Amino acid sequence: MSEALLESHLKNVPLLFRGKVRDIYDLGDALLLVASDRISAFDHILPTPIPRKGVILTQLSNFWLKKTEALIPNHSLPRVLGTVTKDPDELRQLEGRSVIVKKAKPLPVELIVRGYLVGSGWEEYKKQGTVCGIPLPAGIQQAQKLPEPIFTPSTKAPKGQHDENISYEEMVKLIGPDLAAQAKDICLKIYSTAAEYALSRGIIIADTKIELGTYEGKLILIDELLTPDSSRFWPADQYKTGSNPPSYDKQFVRDYLTSINWDKKSNPPTLPEDIVRRTAEKYQEALDRLTRP
Repeated sequence: MSEALLESHLKNVPLLFRGKVRDIYDLGDALLLVASDRISAFDHILPTPIPRKGVILTQLSNFWLKKTEALIPNHSLPRVLGTVTKDPDELRQLEGRSVIVKKAKPLPVELIVRGYLVGSGWEEYKKQGTVCGIPLPAGIQQAQKLPEPIFTPSTKAPKGQHDENISYEEMVKLIGPDLAAQAKDICLKIYSTAAEYALSRGIIIADTKIELGTYEGKLILIDELLTPDSSRFWPADQYKTGSNPPSYDKQFVRDYLTSINWDKKSNPPTLPEDIVRRTAEKYQEALDRLTRP
């Protein structure tokens, strides 16, 4: 497998932040987002990268940004990497996994759309018949498609802490009624558009997290869009209600870490080559299915 990028290093460009996956650099009037091959699980960044993961995430996100630009503008700028650095080694680090973007102000909430009943939503529904406080009809099974997609925002927790689900009314208090209404409307439109297209390619998008920000007074799409890291992708041919379907993301990683009884608190273990390879193949399969001509 090709060499993986655990961290990017640029000599003459200020590093603003290293996230779980992305390294963010300050270009003055713009930002450089570099998608590394880091992978996280159970709120820990693992020591073993997944080769080409960052390239796949970047290609897939760029694909969706292009596909949704008629719905909402996005953060992309038409600048080339040669304007950032001339160093051949640095350009090799950046190639295929980097985007130059506008300096937008992110909304202080996570914007989540759920089309299927799964994960924490399923756990809440079993107890009280709601998802993030939204009442749902009785009798819905695990992984079943919801009558219509629902918008369920959450807080953006500080590093090391968990996001907390909030009501739409609480979101209004945080960002105001106009911005909240715009954000909810566009997120539901993006999800519905993407879910319909993905299904035609054999993939179910069960849910997704969308990032929005403001730029020059207008709402725009920022960060990544509709990747296996920000969404739950299921193969349509293996889908059935009543159980959690396999997914195109960190499934093999999570299953492995659970199988070795890692306590999820101590430093995470390295991943075996087989787990790395199978995870990389799943990411690549998602990209191929969604973007092939």
